[in-house]
Amino acid sequence: MKSKLMALGLASALSITSLAHSATVAQPLTDITSLASLTKAVNDDRTVNHRQVTFKNGSLSMAGILYTPAKMAKGKKYPAIVVIHPGGGAKEQTASLYAWRLAQQGYVTIAYDASHQGASQGEPRYLEDPTARVEDARSAVDYFTTLSFVDSNRIGALGICAGGAYAINATMTDHRIKAVAGISTFNYGDGMRKGWRGTGTAEDLRATLENVAKERTAEAGGAQPTMLPYVPDTTAGVTEPDMIEASQYYRQSNRWKLDSQPNRFLASSNDKLIAFDAFNGIDTLLTQPMLLIAGSEAGSKWHSDRAYAEAKSPKELVIIPGGTHMSLYDKDVNKAMPSLVNFYGKYMGN
Repeated sequence: MKSKLMALGLASALSITSLAHSATVAQPLTDITSLASLTKAVNDDRTVNHRQVTFKNGSLSMAGILYTPAKMAKGKKYPAIVVIHPGGGAKEQTASLYAWRLAQQGYVTIAYDASHQGASQGEPRYLEDPTARVEDARSAVDYFTTLSFVDSNRIGALGICAGGAYAINATMTDHRIKAVAGISTFNYGDGMRKGWRGTGTAEDLRATLENVAKERTAEAGGAQPTMLPYVPDTTAGVTEPDMIEASQYYRQSNRWKLDSQPNRFLASSNDKLIAFDAFNGIDTLLTQPMLLIAGSEAGSKWHSDRAYAEAKSPKELVIIPGGTHMSLYDKDVNKAMPSLVNFYGKYMGN
């Protein structure tokens, strides 16, 4: 069911869609639900090439995986999409799954490790700095503009979880990005201030800030930095359904566990995260089209609802019935793909 709403400010047609679009993708899609199954599928795929690349982000070297259609015409320039991984994620996981699927549809894509994380440079290690993460995305766009087979006028962005909010924020101030999509979007600042489901208290927030203050003082005095988990290391005692699924996704070896990703970030990141708001100014700064895809059962859906409500540019919110925050990392990717193909095809072509 699709309802049409009138845009405020910019004249555009907006829609909330309760099911993924009926558009077909270039080939039937099989479910990919583990790192091992993705690695095999990508290596066996003769329609897409992939290779490890590095690119510059100021003085840092960033590590990425570049996906390209296998049969690119000589001299042709292709649309390209920057894919940004979740907080706690890495380029080899859901970011690569979306990057690979989009390359199968004719796009040049890149999934990369955030600065300070994974195989990318940056000190201190394991920092989750939202400002740096947004700059990472801009540097990936820089890299695309240097590739002879990329059409610099048709560059898009896509992010998952925190990567979705970072992608939107980057798009607000980098008009080289022509279209942006957020999957299970999570605005880290809102999440830190209000809790996973938006029910956190002011007391919780003040306690976190007190802990950050103590941590910074301790580190200034020579103490070893405190590391915090992104998601629970095990599901024992966990009651939040999204966190149970997140632990299963990231920490189980038969799913998407990466030995190079320890599921830790610096506790001193928290003040930076709390001060950040990915959607601040979205009503005036975001002029490019935006697609949001969220699961109907996701505890994080309120982030997509907020971005959709505040944005004035052409926008669409697609709700996957029965979907959760984590199901859009792998199990429901195939349900998201038709909407992504429609969206990027409409605004960027292929």
